[in-house]
Amino acid sequence: MKIYHNPRCSKSRNALQILEEKGADVEVVKYLDDTPSKTELKALLGKLGMKAEEIVRKGEKDYKENFKGKSLSDDEWIDAFIQYPKLIERPIFVNGDKAVVGRPPENVLELL
Repeated sequence: MKIYHNPRCSKSRNALQILEEKGADVEVVKYLDDTPSKTELKALLGKLGMKAEEIVRKGEKDYKENFKGKSLSDDEWIDAFIQYPKLIERPIFVNGDKAVVGRPPENVLELL
């Protein structure tokens, strides 16, 4: 199991705490420090069953300054995620071939 985590985000911290309380063995990926590759992001979207635009944090400064009002393909969004990892919604929890966005944090329980 893996969680794409931002320790500065309360939702991400809450999701990780829920997993730890359930005794889950979770690999923590601090995605702002260790940004996933294009291949990893494509696989992650497949596990989520979502389009890239669905996991864009539209309240972020980087979004407002660079992408607001633009229509991008999945590949273009993935390139944007690599350049601006803060745009990736958090947390994202992966267990095997399934993944969920931990908003609300209790969503992570779906995959335990």
